[in-house]
Amino acid sequence: MNWEQVCNDSNLQDLPYKIELNDWGQIVMSPASIKHVIYQDCITDLIKSMQKSGRTLQEFPVETSENVKAPDVVWISDELLQKVKDKVSSPIAPEICVEVMSPGNTKEQLFRKGKLYFEAGAKEFWVCDQNGNMFFCEQNGQKELSVLMPQFPVKIEI
Repeated sequence: MNWEQVCNDSNLQDLPYKIELNDWGQIVMSPASIKHVIYQDCITDLIKSMQKSGRTLQEFPVETSENVKAPDVVWISDELLQKVKDKVSSPIAPEICVEVMSPGNTKEQLFRKGKLYFEAGAKEFWVCDQNGNMFFCEQNGQKELSVLMPQFPVKIEI
């Protein structure tokens, strides 16, 4: 299955799960808890309040070397969005890709996704753990703060 087929399949519309494709084109669904959704929303609101340009979006489909992944939150510049807005999935990762950790995730799994986003062109990858702690990474490793958005908090309080 490819991403366009997933998007056009009426049986897969309005599911309460995040959908991605694995290496073999199989659908991988991850259920989200209320806490996960709250962190996702808080991160979205914070980025929107700090960035006056670009767009902050959720579940943005990114083509990776392991098929399509959908970061929980992304920040994408206006310039990059213009290049990819008419595609079904983006061949270039947004500048910032964020994953919110779920009970079924490990940090290793999420940081593996981060490597895929970097391969696809992301500048930064962030992880929010289940306690709201933020981890900021660039391709060369973890940073104390985001380089692109240094005012972003290191902990999200909900």
